[in-house]
Amino acid sequence: MKIAVIGTGLIGSQVVRELIAAGHEAAGHSRSTGLDLLTGDGLADAVRGAEVVVDVTNSPTFDEASLDFFGTTVPNLLAAAGAAGVRHVVALSIIGVDQVPGLAYYRAKTLQEDLIKAGPVPYSIVRAGQFMEFIPSVLDYTTDGDVVRLPSTPLQPISAAEVAAAVAGVAAGAPLRGTRDIAGPEVFPLDELGRITLESAGDGRRVVTDESAGMFAAAKGDVLIAPEGAHLATTRYRDWLHSR
Repeated sequence: MKIAVIGTGLIGSQVVRELIAAGHEAAGHSRSTGLDLLTGDGLADAVRGAEVVVDVTNSPTFDEASLDFFGTTVPNLLAAAGAAGVRHVVALSIIGVDQVPGLAYYRAKTLQEDLIKAGPVPYSIVRAGQFMEFIPSVLDYTTDGDVVRLPSTPLQPISAAEVAAAVAGVAAGAPLRGTRDIAGPEVFPLDELGRITLESAGDGRRVVTDESAGMFAAAKGDVLIAPEGAHLATTRYRDWLHSR
């Protein structure tokens, strides 16, 4: 099966490797290969002959501009896919994304989902928990000196490798015409995740619980936790930290 993967970052590059290892003809496309999703330049070439298109792109910012990004790139991608006879579009999204209206980026990802659902090509949406790889950046964002301020928002982190494997598996199958949720096997309050991460790294910063700190403060209750019926990966966070 010929599969075009749009986006060659942390997830996209691994999705391509997973698909090739499974015997598919897969290629990644991004700015580095001459693709500009905002203008559409290179898009027809990227999807030509593909049976499946996987969208793992990301907005360059997490602010209000992300709404413009997805509001432009998704219609461009769907139009090109439809014209090329693509039979399945797969998009990577976030668990609970439609339940955090206080975050512009989550509103933008919800817009992405809605546009794909209303589009002309059969689709699958994979919603993932927070990537384990991004936890250190979350800590850095709310660091002031030797203090890291974090809310106790529950998260269910999953490794990028397991996200990529799940996306590749969905891409190789029939369109879900719906959503598949994936997450790690454990739930942690974010402030606890911060303490575990710092301790593992021998980092001298200390975590102070602050329910108003950082972007995850906007997520109320358990909205970022995998819902019933989700597919749970096997890698535990402490094991992942030790493997690094």
